[in-house]
Amino acid sequence: MDIVTDGPALLLGGDFDVRSTWEVRTALYDALEVHERVVVDLSGVETVDVTALRVLAAASRFASRRGGQVTLRGCNGAVRRLLHMTHLIRLVEVERDAVPA
Repeated sequence: MDIVTDGPALLLGGDFDVRSTWEVRTALYDALEVHERVVVDLSGVETVDVTALRVLAAASRFASRRGGQVTLRGCNGAVRRLLHMTHLIRLVEVERDAVPA
């Protein structure tokens, strides 16, 4: 798992699964200590599992309770389907994809 911190954004790459959740969780909560709103860019993520999405949902709830927000960007179809199947879509903010003109 590759994690690049760019101000209030985390850019993730590689496999986001149970093996990398602690690393992502730590980076995400560190970012939330500094920034009220954090964007997690998943466009470089190749695979994701439910455990990983639960980390994002928990961080989103944590931020919301503190008046902040976690927004997911670059969610591919598989990530969106998994969010819907697990009902975690109710707990996270997913950025809408830009519609070409």
